[in-house]
Amino acid sequence: MLLIYNSAAAFEAMTEDEKSAVFGQVDVIMKELRESGEWVAGEGLADAARAKTVRVRDGAAVVTDGPYLEAKEQFAGYLTVDVASEERAVEIAAQWPDACRWGMEVRQVIGGG
Repeated sequence: MLLIYNSAAAFEAMTEDEKSAVFGQVDVIMKELRESGEWVAGEGLADAARAKTVRVRDGAAVVTDGPYLEAKEQFAGYLTVDVASEERAVEIAAQWPDACRWGMEVRQVIGGG
């Protein structure tokens, strides 16, 4: 799984041309992943400001607005890919436009399905 991190504020500060360039890069990568059969699934997430954090303390749920951590970068979405190696997953993550601005995390999905 490739976890996408970015800054909503920094993204909103981009010009329309810069945003279009980012989405163009994503389109190219997505086409490659679909054609190679490596694409499994993925979604973007709503703005972190709309998130709720739930903690249970002394048996009671405490719900707060926003993400758990106060950070400039927030978890923004994910891609699930079916690749032959961790190296390939890292290669895909390095191509994703958020990797050169913010960050991508590569993690193996355990179990299930």
